[in-house]
Amino acid sequence: MADTAVSLARDHLLPKIVEAVKMLRGLPKEVADITDELESFQDLINDADKAAQEEENDYKRDRIKKRVKRLREAATCMEDAIDEYMILEENNPDDPRCAALLCEAVDFLKTLIPRLQVAYRLQGVKSLVRAEKEAFQSQYPLEPRSSHSRGEQNAPWLQLRMDPLVIEQEVVGLHDHTLALENSLTEGRPERTVISVVGIPGVGKSTLAKQAFDKVHNKFECHALITVSQYYTVERVLVDVVNKLCKEKMENPPPDVSTMDRMSLIQEVKKPLRNKRYVILFDDVWNEKFWDDIESSVIDDKNKSRILITTRDEKVGKFCERSSYIKVHKLEEPLDEKECFRLFCNKAFKYGFGGDCQEELKDISLEIVRKCKGLPLAIVAVGGLLSQKEKNAPEWRLLSQNVSLELERNSDLNSITKILSLSYDDLPNNLRSRLLYFGIYPEDYEVKSSRLIKQWVGEGFVKHETGKSLKEVAQQELTRLICRSLVQVSSFSVDEKVKSCRVHDLIHDMILKKVKEIGFCQVFGEQNQSLSSEIIRR
Repeated sequence: MADTAVSLARDHLLPKIVEAVKMLRGLPKEVADITDELESFQDLINDADKAAQEEENDYKRDRIKKRVKRLREAATCMEDAIDEYMILEENNPDDPRCAALLCEAVDFLKTLIPRLQVAYRLQGVKSLVRAEKEAFQSQYPLEPRSSHSRGEQNAPWLQLRMDPLVIEQEVVGLHDHTLALENSLTEGRPERTVISVVGIPGVGKSTLAKQAFDKVHNKFECHALITVSQYYTVERVLVDVVNKLCKEKMENPPPDVSTMDRMSLIQEVKKPLRNKRYVILFDDVWNEKFWDDIESSVIDDKNKSRILITTRDEKVGKFCERSSYIKVHKLEEPLDEKECFRLFCNKAFKYGFGGDCQEELKDISLEIVRKCKGLPLAIVAVGGLLSQKEKNAPEWRLLSQNVSLELERNSDLNSITKILSLSYDDLPNNLRSRLLYFGIYPEDYEVKSSRLIKQWVGEGFVKHETGKSLKEVAQQELTRLICRSLVQVSSFSVDEKVKSCRVHDLIHDMILKKVKEIGFCQVFGEQNQSLSSEIIRR
């Protein structure tokens, strides 16, 4: 009986113990190897995703997308296994004070099972990744990655105040529109007048309205700029108006303003406006009944007060006619080619070239500009992308082909979102998660950079760099997104640092599509509609 037990231990149990010891000894190296492999695996996913977008055959494109989804799920398992190991190491660090053999033995036994679980999981993940990788490449072989791919230059991260997408101080091709809008705001009848700036997404409505507003608001006794967006509540808008009007007068808002009911808020808005000439800009209004919601709070004392609205829908402005004078200012015509080219060069050749196009890139630059259909947002996004690229024709021609493909496939405004996604696809892997994180915020939300950076660090996005704190690394990464024209600066602090930022609503739409596609996080819309795939990252 004893011989049988010894034989069983020798033949079956001992090999398992030896295998476990080998696995545990090699665990740190295994994790390091998998971490390195993860980056190349993510490159494969990016290339596969690009192949799916470029595939013209609908059936084949859908099959590639299904395979890409499986690749992403494998990458998710990879990340989770690495995270599990890192947490285990952080919770059970080696203690130099605990040198006694008994103490070491106790610690070893305490962490043995969790470490073995991680080791076996890593083995399983490696097998899964290898199988998915081989299956994809056997079905859909991809061309080798270009040496220029994602060639981010070490551009200077300064001059943010000169960026037209940052705080939109530079308006290209809108000079006549700006003058006309300024005149509508300052001249005309004494009755309160609503001026509606109407145009398709990306044409420059907000840029134009903010430029005119900034130039004339000092001629009014009160002013406020309010971002409304697609999903709003009347109470939130009224609270914003109260806060902005109090801030302008350097007064504190009522301490209970955030909990007031609607009628109380209406009275709080009326107080500073009574017998005053005021101008209020409501940016990005979607609902044509918005005027019904706020009209009673913006009183008309017949002293040339003005309400400025930007909207995609002409009905929004027309709806105000029932109780107010209305002027509709349409931005129908896109920028002409000369204006487009100037805007593009200001972005693409901003660093080191002073906005001047290199002669050898002039033809391809014009080709890219023409494909953006005169829409400033598309031009700025593509220009921002190219500002980080090597200044060589082959690299730029490749991007031009991608822009052309999207415009040919999508004749409507979806093509603009697709063009914006090219900027996302070009991001290094470490910056993608930072941009996607803006998807957790509502559309048009201005987030304080200090809060955003803390959240990035807390999520584990930010990695240590020699000689830099995590905060400094995160600030540098935020600046890179700004320089690529994917993030807009809303305000600066007194020391010229980014105080708050946001993303354009079309970029926000693109982010939400990516979030849903890769299961980055779970987002609930106004009607509690979940935007997610099967595997949720956060």
